[in-house]
Amino acid sequence: MSMPTGTDDDPVNHPSHYTRGKFETIDVIEDIVQYFPNCQHAFLAGQVVKYVARAPNKCNYVEDLQKAHWYLTRLIEKAKADER
Repeated sequence: MSMPTGTDDDPVNHPSHYTRGKFETIDVIEDIVQYFPNCQHAFLAGQVVKYVARAPNKCNYVEDLQKAHWYLTRLIEKAKADER
């Protein structure tokens, strides 16, 4: 459920670092992860999206990108292991 434009920041339900732009991050994540082969892969992919989406809106830009990289690396490792 996207946050209406002009709504005040709600740090629990609609944090500002997830609601900038056209779509709220949780809506994007829920749409993307449904196509992953299992819940572990879906979780890791969701974390990647979360950290990339919020990186430019927080003071820890590089740190959030590094966290996204960590989750993406883990997802790739799990996907390779699952292919064996």
